[in-house]
Amino acid sequence: MLEISNLNAWYGTSHVLQKINITISKGEVIALLGRNGAGKTTVVKSTMGLLAKTSGSVRFKDNELIGQSAHARFGLGLAYVPEDRRIVPGLTVLENIRLGIVASPKKSQEKNIIEQIAETFPRLKERLHQNAITMSGGEQQMLAIARALAADPDMILLDEPSEGIMPILVDEMFELFTSLKRAGKTILLVEQNVELALSICDRVYILDQGEVVLTESAQALLNDPQMQERYCAV
Repeated sequence: MLEISNLNAWYGTSHVLQKINITISKGEVIALLGRNGAGKTTVVKSTMGLLAKTSGSVRFKDNELIGQSAHARFGLGLAYVPEDRRIVPGLTVLENIRLGIVASPKKSQEKNIIEQIAETFPRLKERLHQNAITMSGGEQQMLAIARALAADPDMILLDEPSEGIMPILVDEMFELFTSLKRAGKTILLVEQNVELALSICDRVYILDQGEVVLTESAQALLNDPQMQERYCAV
């Protein structure tokens, strides 16, 4: 479904990604792990078209994405939940969710989509008419995920979803990811909580200084604490 080949990316003159190769099949949940500054967020931003300077190839459902806008990539079925959530202040929870449907081919099904989202996210259902920015950080993260799912994407990119979230909401979040996996959703997950990530993922790519240094099954890495310490300790 997603094939990243020889991906390079720059911030200004800094060459931060160097010939990244990642392949994700439909229905897989893949973890992108590594220490802070390894390049994980840069990979997902590059995939979504949010960096000005990239080279190489990013193919999604046989479409070449390099050169296409983030909006065009969204239209192809690729959704992104950024680390900073980007909840729109001044809008209610419901209005933020609707933003995920505005450009979707399924906009005509908005009523049904909202009902499904409300059932999937009980905490949000209770707060649909609340100013979204007044919710807790964990609830805002749930909203960011709900907004991405509202478009029913073929693949979702999740960047550090558990960061700064209270444990009970992290557990709820990963229960949701497990449900999405069972439903056949394709996910690329960037996550500092290595054990949680490995518990739901099929395979792992480990980055170090902008390069993929290891590709492994999640179970093999889960059974190798020394490798986790070497590449994933914060």
